[in-house]
Amino acid sequence: MISHNLQLLSHRIKQACAAADRALDEVTLLAVSKTFGFDAVREAAACGQFRFGENYVQEALDKMDALRDARASGGQGLEWHLIGPLQSNKTRPVAERFDWVHSVDRLKIAQRLSEQRPAGLPPLNVLVQVNTSGEDSKSGADPAEAPALARAIALLPRLRLRGLMALPAPSPDEAAQHAAHHGLKTLFDTLRADGLPLDTLSMGMSADLEAAIAEGATMVRVGTAIFGGRTYHSPP
Repeated sequence: MISHNLQLLSHRIKQACAAADRALDEVTLLAVSKTFGFDAVREAAACGQFRFGENYVQEALDKMDALRDARASGGQGLEWHLIGPLQSNKTRPVAERFDWVHSVDRLKIAQRLSEQRPAGLPPLNVLVQVNTSGEDSKSGADPAEAPALARAIALLPRLRLRGLMALPAPSPDEAAQHAAHHGLKTLFDTLRADGLPLDTLSMGMSADLEAAIAEGATMVRVGTAIFGGRTYHSPP
């Protein structure tokens, strides 16, 4: 099933890139494996997928341990992205074990990640999460505060600021999807024009990846369209 779903998803991304007059290699797929087990990750890796996104730190660490020697077809080692909210008391294992963090929305979190990233590892790739929907229940920096936060994070050692991430309110309306993603792309372009060397715009999921790609997404975070529906449990 996962192999078939990845083929269908690859076709969707290819069509979306063609419709937006973008090169296919401009868009990276992040497989969101949160709540799915080790076997699902192994199956996706066997199909060549090596980037995986997780929401819960302990669940991700368990997968990293169980899949320590796993490699995607072609020999690429697995790459782990934290995409869920990060609490201050969990920054150390994230700094030590993850490759990317998409959900940095406070300078304090970035400073802790910078201090705790081991010197023997490459800089930790980080994204500033922006609350583009203005929802109180959503994590993310206010769009008006995001530029100052991004500039402060860019100065921290052991981190590499790569760009922005957003999780807009879901909407079946295509125009609303485009509007939400367009706002993040505008902010991204503004920061680049101001001199920040950003290259990653993480936005778009199973239901709205076409709109996200049309608006400039460079990384889409897809779970359901790859692994199927989820059964949620309390986070560890």
